[in-house]
Amino acid sequence: MTESEKAAAEASDAALEDFQRSGRRPTINDIARLSGVSKKTVSRIINLSPFVKDETRERVMKVIDALAYMPDLQARGLAFRRSFLIGLIYNNPSAQYVIDMQQGILDAVRGSGYELVVHPCDLSNPNFLKDVRAFVERQKLFGVIMPPSVSEDEALAQLLAEIECPYVRIASVSLDRNEAMIVTNDRNGAAEAARHLADLGHKRIAFVSGPTSFRSSHERREGFAAGLAEKGLKLAADDVVFGAYTFESGVECGAALLKRKPRPTAIFCGNDEMAAGVYRAARDAGFEIPRDLSVVGYDDSPVAAKVWPPLTTVKLPIREMGRLAAEKLLSGAVEGFTGRVIDAKVAPALVVRESTAKPAGR
Repeated sequence: MTESEKAAAEASDAALEDFQRSGRRPTINDIARLSGVSKKTVSRIINLSPFVKDETRERVMKVIDALAYMPDLQARGLAFRRSFLIGLIYNNPSAQYVIDMQQGILDAVRGSGYELVVHPCDLSNPNFLKDVRAFVERQKLFGVIMPPSVSEDEALAQLLAEIECPYVRIASVSLDRNEAMIVTNDRNGAAEAARHLADLGHKRIAFVSGPTSFRSSHERREGFAAGLAEKGLKLAADDVVFGAYTFESGVECGAALLKRKPRPTAIFCGNDEMAAGVYRAARDAGFEIPRDLSVVGYDDSPVAAKVWPPLTTVKLPIREMGRLAAEKLLSGAVEGFTGRVIDAKVAPALVVRESTAKPAGR
């Protein structure tokens, strides 16, 4: 260190000590002055920008730590004309799905200064778009995360773009530019479930679909049909019944399928809630799982490991999907990361438990 640099450092330390004695609450301008950098540089460091030299970052962080400086999040929100709130807009009837999604988002925002607010909605309500717009503008949301089937509403995506509200959509197929999408590849997971049941020797296999308003219902049906076709089997229209992604609809669909003659020896359900409902229907009809009926679900929600016997299911990492969506949304919040694309890939995978076995007689 040269004499001039040493003198500058001593002067800076003296100024820092004087400020500490003043007892004043430091502002970002004070941090910049005492660090010998611009306010913009301090802002970059606070926002974790990688585009700051290490020695500069260390100098500024020394001042921040010495003064116990905490950024004023409200002031930052006003500066950006948005709050530090992320909205989760959903219409999913599965409570566990929504809980897991929230947990994933919270994993991502923890310690960032951002918080989560949730907004359940009804796509069939004629005021749906008006209500969502009011929610976004009233909360001054930084951005929005949309799981299925809200994510599949093109009018909503267009509305958010028009009011310049960043968003990330979660869907079974790509519906938007990469930086605004988390693709769950539901078709692949359903095909794996089909291959599993076919390999066990099942030939009379039924499918309990979710509601037709969900793109995931179509993707899972088509993936399941494709997986069966690989094994020389066909998913006939009569083998498909439609539920609502709820336990109650699973009971109803399961009861209807088990009254058929011949009845299916295996049932694949569009989610675990409906699979649990099929368990109830099978028990009520006097059938034992998997001796008399094999059952496969989708999602690998907590209920899959709690029912007896434990449910074979396709694991869809819902919590991880929420985390990835929030990270992708926040990637544009940090200076220097605007427009950065996070390569987020979701790969469903079959989890074989005790609810599937060879059909009786094999």
